[in-house]
Amino acid sequence: MLNILRINTRTDNAAEKLQLLRNKLRIDGNIVSEAGKKKTVEIFGEPLTPVQVVKKICKDIKERGLDALLEYSQKIDGAELTAGTLRVSEEELNAAYQRADKKLLDAVKKVRDNIWTFQEAILTKSVRVERPGGYLTQRYRPLKRTGVCVPGGAAAYPSTVLMSVVPAKVAGVKEIAVMAPPTKFGAYNDDMLAVCTELGVNEVYRMGGAQGVAALAYGVNGRICPAVDKIVGPGNLFVALAKRYVFGEVDIDSIAGPSEVVVIVDKSTNPVFTAYDLLAQAEHSPGASILIGWDEDILNRTLQSVEEQLNKIERGALAKTALQEFGAVILTKDADESCRLTDEIAPEHLHIATENAEELADKINCAGAMFLGNNTPVAVGDYAAGPSHVLPTGGTARFASGLTCNDFLRGNSILSFDAGGLKELAPLIDVIAAKEGLTAHRESAMKRIQW
Repeated sequence: MLNILRINTRTDNAAEKLQLLRNKLRIDGNIVSEAGKKKTVEIFGEPLTPVQVVKKICKDIKERGLDALLEYSQKIDGAELTAGTLRVSEEELNAAYQRADKKLLDAVKKVRDNIWTFQEAILTKSVRVERPGGYLTQRYRPLKRTGVCVPGGAAAYPSTVLMSVVPAKVAGVKEIAVMAPPTKFGAYNDDMLAVCTELGVNEVYRMGGAQGVAALAYGVNGRICPAVDKIVGPGNLFVALAKRYVFGEVDIDSIAGPSEVVVIVDKSTNPVFTAYDLLAQAEHSPGASILIGWDEDILNRTLQSVEEQLNKIERGALAKTALQEFGAVILTKDADESCRLTDEIAPEHLHIATENAEELADKINCAGAMFLGNNTPVAVGDYAAGPSHVLPTGGTARFASGLTCNDFLRGNSILSFDAGGLKELAPLIDVIAAKEGLTAHRESAMKRIQW
């Protein structure tokens, strides 16, 4: 029997129960398995919190460079690496490409084109505004060097390479460094390496976790792994906390937590489809799956279908645990209340599986990505359509957006005026600079028009 949180907004304090659920998924360093706690003591000799672990690792990498990185790779991942094997060689990349599944590579080429055309369409262009006696320009140039985090603990994720690398390429980034843990699902995975090669990425490092993020941020021994300007891509708790720690030294895309979905349903929704939508997030484990609707019958039928499908998926046991720990079923008064609650949750993925999906979407502002109708599962965005699947989690969609090509651009303004143009603006400078007591500012303009 699936023991999942049930909330009835007609009788319960829905806001309080939802907050308790959301607190479980916050990036505050508290969600760690017993095995993780035990390993922390083994490595550091004391029961540090994940936040403390990340701080120690990042400081060590910054101060001791390669030696610290290799030590943590051995202690955490059990990988015996050297300065020569930290980076995947060109020969290894080529060999992986030759061994890779040709059907995968064919699919990757098509998805790359889908991502490219969408990202190119939304790429921000430089603009010029004419003013009397001068002009203003907002110019955009790509970042020089970007780091991409690719998970590889429990599964291989070539899709993350696509969804992070292609937007960077569209923006014009020349140097892209991919990091993946030294595991069979990470930097030793042929599929992942082959996708890197297909996309023209030849800089792949066998490093993961906080130590990999720190290496990208601070650089390692000069040429071995030069520092990047920005780090993007998903990862586990330690990757997320490390990205938060190094922010300011470099830019980051977001501090991503466990994957999450909210599915809004009505009488038109197919319960089997919705069951798999919920399971798709739960199988990330941890992953949060929240079902919202105002028709109790469809909610119950969907839950029944979830139980029926659990044994049919490879990660059924993990998905069940995630549903019971982080899942919820919410019965609302009506569609409007469903939209209001969803906006408050601000989910990473929002699937509106109703007959009037577009109408409901207009009422919701806060979601990383929206999927409308019964034939648009989240997997469409995860794997094939065009927008990146690197999205804000943990309610940060209130203020954050999904990764796009524009996140790899740096904008700067350019101003140019002749004497006549300065004369037009000088009186405004005169008044405001005088009010602020910044007389040198004022005189830098006034002297020129009086010369």
